[in-house]
Amino acid sequence: PWNAQNGDGIDIESCRNLLLENSRFDVGDDGICIKSGRDEAGRLRNKPTENVLIRGCTVFHGHGGFVIGSEMSGGARNIVISDCSFIGTDIGLRFKTVRGRGGIVEKIFIRNINMKNIAGDAIFFDMYYMAKDPVPINRDQSAPPPKETFPVTEATPQFRDFHISNIVCNGAAHAIYIRGLPEMKIKNIYLDSMVLKSREGIACTDATNIYLNNIRLIPRFSNPVAGFDQCSNIFVNNLDYPEGADLLFQISGAESTGIQVRKTDVSKAREKQHFADGATAHSLNIE
Repeated sequence: PWNAQNGDGIDIESCRNLLLENSRFDVGDDGICIKSGRDEAGRLRNKPTENVLIRGCTVFHGHGGFVIGSEMSGGARNIVISDCSFIGTDIGLRFKTVRGRGGIVEKIFIRNINMKNIAGDAIFFDMYYMAKDPVPINRDQSAPPPKETFPVTEATPQFRDFHISNIVCNGAAHAIYIRGLPEMKIKNIYLDSMVLKSREGIACTDATNIYLNNIRLIPRFSNPVAGFDQCSNIFVNNLDYPEGADLLFQISGAESTGIQVRKTDVSKAREKQHFADGATAHSLNIE
């Protein structure tokens, strides 16, 4: 049932060449979840989940509609999900890991996803997973994890090379949330052709090579529409947002650099940019 704790719909763990289609899930935890073992045992077994096609599925209740992690120590790659709907899940697309897991998640292709009444984030990447329920999420009142940089080892997880396109979300707390590690930033994320109606817009921390193309944000609160903290090589093209937004871009952190904005009407915002915590005007280029 939808209120069962740890009640995943389907866990696809260390599988190859798998097709999942035309299925419905109404569960108490993650709906469709990709896994491949946990921590050192998963790395030693070294059996990634790969070559997976998921299409035509619907997830109702659940902590996440489509999820990778957090037990993904053997890695995951070559996964395609398309033409799915998430209705009333806590998070839509949920990618989670934590230091100690290790494993590489890459070559993930997601397209044609419809979401409605998402309690938390529509699109969510987090490398600080703490095994807590994702909702209620109130980041304004919860303390962020301490900013520490650890050595990169085999236990350092990696998220890279995600391609997500043609996404519609009608109702979420946050449109896009990305939080990497200082020593291993989330990288090479391509987000294209989306309409996201939410309470808040984009929050991105410790990430590099992030591409935002043809994104329409409809946030209820717009201070800021998009925030980038300790991020580099961010490419924003044709970002649309409501007229009269309070602040378009919040840039923070001394490592923030190479943020490029094109084909975006910055005049619609009351304030187009604000820099904090060591970020400077040189980090942002608006064409």
